[in-house]
Parts: sequence; structure tokens; C-alpha cells
Amino acid sequence: MTDYKTIEGDFTAKNMRFALVASRFNGFIVEQLIKGAIDMLQRHGVANKDIEIIHAPGAFELPLVCKLLADKSGYDAIIALGAVIRGATPHFDYVAGSCSRGLADVAMQTGVPVSFGVLTVDTIEQAIERAGTKAGNKGGDAAMTAIEMVNLLRAIGS
Repeated sequence: MTDYKTIEGDFTAKNMRFALVASRFNGFIVEQLIKGAIDMLQRHGVANKDIEIIHAPGAFELPLVCKLLADKSGYDAIIALGAVIRGATPHFDYVAGSCSRGLADVAMQTGVPVSFGVLTVDTIEQAIERAGTKAGNKGGDAAMTAIEMVNLLRAIGS
């Protein structure tokens, strides 16, 4: 067997700062995602003083807010939270696509991890399932991804 080195992030999160950027649109779903993210961050050692919540009007606006926060720095990672629910028009495709592309661009341009906790679902029932019922809480999942990415980037030496 060949010897090789493996680099990966762990889930220790003490002394890390996180911004949660949350959409107000579909707020009854997004509030549950926020609760899930905060719970996960706290369980992994993040102090309340190191968590800030910033509300944007909707998912379409999340990338701009995240970019300004990433440029401002001081955050180890940004967790974007929102819910885009398909309707009868193509609006869903424009908002979901722009949001995901924009958030990826922010991470690539700034080097600050931006975790994607934006639900893109066909029905309100699917959103409810992913915000803390049958399918878990995707806000918590996004927080775990953010923690792991911070540790991974630190391990790589960025």
C-alpha cells in the first residue's frame, strides 16, 4: 500500500465567528433553518457572541449581502439560509439559479466559505420536511458544512 497524506476538516468550532445570512421571504420556514444552524453551532462550541444573524429580503439578495460581509471579513464562514418554493411561473428557476451561482461566486472570489442552506423545493411540504421534521434540518447541515470548511481551509493552510 502506498503512503499518502489525507487532509480534511473536523467539526471543532471553538473560537470561530459565523454570519448567518437569512432570507425574510418564506420566513416561517427560514426561522426553523436559523434555529437548526444556531443549535448545531452551539453544540460544536461556538459562543453566542460569535454568531451574527443578518436578514436579507429574499434569496435573490443573499449573494450581495454575503459578498459585503465576506469583504468586511472577521467571519470565518458565512451560512446562507433561505427557502425558494416552486410556483406556477419560471420565477423559481431564476431566483434559485441566481442565488446558488451568486453564493458560489462569493466563496470563490473572497476565499471565505459560504455554506448553502437555501432550500430549493417543489412544495411547501418539502420545505417543512427539510426545516426540522422528516428530512432533518438543512440549516443544521449547512452549519456543519461551514465548520468543516473552516477547518479544512486551515488545514490546507489558506
